[in-house]
Amino acid sequence: MYIRRLCWPSRLQCARRAAVPRHVQCRQQEAHRWKHLGCGTYRAVIFDMGGVLIPSPGKVAAEWEVRNQIPPGTILKAFVKDGENGIWMRFMRGEIKTNDFLQEFGRVCSEISKTTVPVDSFFSLMTSKQMARPFPVMTEAISQIRAKGLQTAVLSNNFYLSNGKSFLPLDRKQFDVVVESCVEGICKPDPRLYQLCLQRLGLQPSDSIFLDDLGPNLKAAASLGIHTIKVDDPETAVKELEALLGFPLRMGIPNTRPVRKNMEIPKDALQTYLKNLLGSGGPGPLELLQFDHGQSNPTYYIKWADHQLVLRKKPPGALLPSAHAVEREFRIMRALANAGVPVPTVLDLCEDLSVVGTPFYLMEYCPGLIYKDPSLPGLDPSHRRAIYTAMNKALCTIHSVDLKATGLEGYGKQGDYLPRQVQTWTKQYRAAETSTIPAMERLIQWLPLHLPQEQRTTVVHGDFRLDNLLFHPEKPEVLAVLDWELSTLGDPLSDVAYSCLAHYLPSSFPLLRGFSDQDVRQLGIPSAEEYFRMYCLHMGIPAIENWNFYLAFSFFRVAAILQGVYKRSLTGQASSATAGQSGKLAEFMSNLAWDFATKEGFRIFKEMPVTKPLTRSHHVWSRVQGLLSPTGTRRYSSVPEASPAHATKGDLVLSPEGLSPRVRTLYCRLQQFMEQQVYPAEPELQRHQASADRWSPSPLIEDLKDKAKAEGLWNLFLPLESDPEQKYGAGLTNVEYAHLCEVMGMSLYAPEMFNCSAPDTGNMELLVRYGTEEQKARWLIPLLEGRVRSCFAMTEPQVASSDATNIEASIREEDGVYVINGRKWWISGILDPRCQLCVFMGKTDPQAPRHQQQSVLLVPMDTPGIQVIRPLTVYGLDDAPGGHGEVLFERVRVPKENIVLGPGRGFEIAQGRLGPGRIHHCMRLIGFSERALALMKARAAALEIAMIKMVAPSMAYRVIDRAIQAFGAAGLSGDYPLAQFFAWARALRFADGPDEVHRLAVARMELKPRA
Repeated sequence: MYIRRLCWPSRLQCARRAAVPRHVQCRQQEAHRWKHLGCGTYRAVIFDMGGVLIPSPGKVAAEWEVRNQIPPGTILKAFVKDGENGIWMRFMRGEIKTNDFLQEFGRVCSEISKTTVPVDSFFSLMTSKQMARPFPVMTEAISQIRAKGLQTAVLSNNFYLSNGKSFLPLDRKQFDVVVESCVEGICKPDPRLYQLCLQRLGLQPSDSIFLDDLGPNLKAAASLGIHTIKVDDPETAVKELEALLGFPLRMGIPNTRPVRKNMEIPKDALQTYLKNLLGSGGPGPLELLQFDHGQSNPTYYIKWADHQLVLRKKPPGALLPSAHAVEREFRIMRALANAGVPVPTVLDLCEDLSVVGTPFYLMEYCPGLIYKDPSLPGLDPSHRRAIYTAMNKALCTIHSVDLKATGLEGYGKQGDYLPRQVQTWTKQYRAAETSTIPAMERLIQWLPLHLPQEQRTTVVHGDFRLDNLLFHPEKPEVLAVLDWELSTLGDPLSDVAYSCLAHYLPSSFPLLRGFSDQDVRQLGIPSAEEYFRMYCLHMGIPAIENWNFYLAFSFFRVAAILQGVYKRSLTGQASSATAGQSGKLAEFMSNLAWDFATKEGFRIFKEMPVTKPLTRSHHVWSRVQGLLSPTGTRRYSSVPEASPAHATKGDLVLSPEGLSPRVRTLYCRLQQFMEQQVYPAEPELQRHQASADRWSPSPLIEDLKDKAKAEGLWNLFLPLESDPEQKYGAGLTNVEYAHLCEVMGMSLYAPEMFNCSAPDTGNMELLVRYGTEEQKARWLIPLLEGRVRSCFAMTEPQVASSDATNIEASIREEDGVYVINGRKWWISGILDPRCQLCVFMGKTDPQAPRHQQQSVLLVPMDTPGIQVIRPLTVYGLDDAPGGHGEVLFERVRVPKENIVLGPGRGFEIAQGRLGPGRIHHCMRLIGFSERALALMKARAAALEIAMIKMVAPSMAYRVIDRAIQAFGAAGLSGDYPLAQFFAWARALRFADGPDEVHRLAVARMELKPRA
């Protein structure tokens, strides 16, 4: 495996090859003729690992370089540099430790590429479960070899990981002998390693077969008398191995497994049914297997005499209304068979529950290819494109079916498809709901408000994706469209959008794999936009503008389905073994749906005529109706709950006048409190902050906090999406709170008075969204009540900490606790004597994928080992009493139950925490500017007045520029209005003439309220 193999320059091209298994051909089971005359002469099969049992490091390196824009061939050149004495060879002989290897290997790669190469990212990918997954065809072959009584061995060039274990992502029980280079201190093609393997097997060289993907290793084995097979493709290699051994190594139907215990069906009753349907079956027992795909209706392969059949049934137990409609699947496939749509041949629908316990239908088994990975590994780009073109044409065929001619006019209601679908999936989601998913709540409100006008009604498949298609084994032709459970009559564009889901899902996504983390141009797969244009061309229809709505709806529907799968998995009803993962995936899908809803909202916003500039809305942020808190549940905001009738539904409100009556009342009360309580207190608070007692909280602040709470102006910040039941906050959306935040920003002291100051706001939202009930009871409640303060420890002196993946502080597990070591600085609030909680971000697993290395811990401030080194100043100001500290964490021991969400979730938490905080900061900055402008107007002189016209646009120009930077390149696109705002801010300095012409007029307008 990871070897000296790469030290042979002539073999570099071989090391680059993608050793990925081709998709298994679903073929008719027939007698196999074996040509090997010496059948039974071999007694063992020896396997290399990388490139044979798992993907080769060369393949992983090539793909990683493309994704990370590293010059091609950098990693391979570093592998072979300095030959036997190179860093890679020494690493595989176990002569150096992982951390030392990564440091030196990174230096070598950087020298080769003339750029910085993040080799830790490559190493994490190469050793990840995702990339080091054994090829199924090889795993099955090993099982068959052992079943015949032959021995198996793995002979691998590998290395030690940082945990001291060797890298061998295989089931050791599958092998009689395991020989590893890092353990033995020698690498292939050194003959001693082969001899050691044979010695442990107790065999002569001629008794064994050796499989490897590189010539030098095979040549060394052959020189000893071992028969060899070169592995360019695992499928082809297994066929060659079958010929040598004289028996089949792939016995089962592809994509099947033994029937799961909770999915067993009675064979005797089924066999009686088959006899009545098909006649006498002949000798031999009934063979029954379960297909491993399909999350909804259990599907089985049946071999009975000469018949190969597929049975598809409803799952057992209580089911959601109208779900798992196998009767509809049978009806639609029977109707479409004569309409040119490729479907399997259906034989019978049985609704007699005495046969297998639930209704089912029977169809003929159809051999062909099912592509379970939508990125189509192992195919060339032109073949991939042809596959997706055939998929597109098959969908067009479905959507072109004559409803009257096929008798399908009554298959579903005609018209209002999308409203009914939104309602149906909302009901399905509610019936399967196990916890509140904020994005689903927003979508349930947003989707009915933005339904497009339907153009056509056709047959819609409802689950049209690549792995529901059966392809011809030799050409890109769809032989059968499978899984019609969700089919009905409706808007065909919903099918088109749904078939593009893989474009937006990562390759590591469970259940529904995608390729959003790969370059579709290099793959040869049409982009989602190109695929949609292809569909419009085939159908002869114009393109639509509201494509994002259909994507939002598709992801919403999948989220509802996954929630149903998860609910069934809790009761053992789900047919797939991986169904239990679907709970957290439903939330992921709903967040993706909301992303597309937001894009659609901005598209509508840009198309709206500018008629009411103060109250324009584009229905992006939907106002979720408040849910009543359970009786007796204490609420931590003194604001009355939102009335559904007065909710600000779907509005981006650009001025307070556009707020709902409830929020507008809050806004006015807040302004009044600022005028009557906050501004008059500022001189006293300033004196305290300049005094020797400044590191102690001001008693006046505490007094004003009590008054604000009594006025109902408390915990206004917590967004409704994080607290849909309004158990902790005021039930405001981020848009609504932004206006209140602007008012608070007019005084530096105000946010704390309303318990809306950072970093407590971010930490409280973190606990609401991610904390356990125990963590909430210990930390969230005191923070919500304003009794304690907190800090957030992320920034570090040595690295650019704005990117959480750069964090270096360590979190290690020792003796059942987590031990923290690291230095942090600019930790705001840590010097406040009321600060009792530090939310700490550190690195738990440096070898994990880049965004899964970090974790977040809740650290009590009285824990031994926390040392505040010094307070830091900002332009000479120390910001007492909270301040900004540089802090040393030295062997700080924290209980394991203090981790938030789990190991490796730190980056996700940081992103979720920082988003709302950035909005708060921006709105407070606007408040600063408004206050400065008001102060300037109050004592305006001719010179200051003359500057007003330039000050306001310049300020907006700078603020919008920073917002664009926060969005990155997306801020420059048409997906968001920021670029338009930026252009207008610049243009307003010349609107209707240059600034000089308008100076006096602007001054008069600004001063008019003071007259």
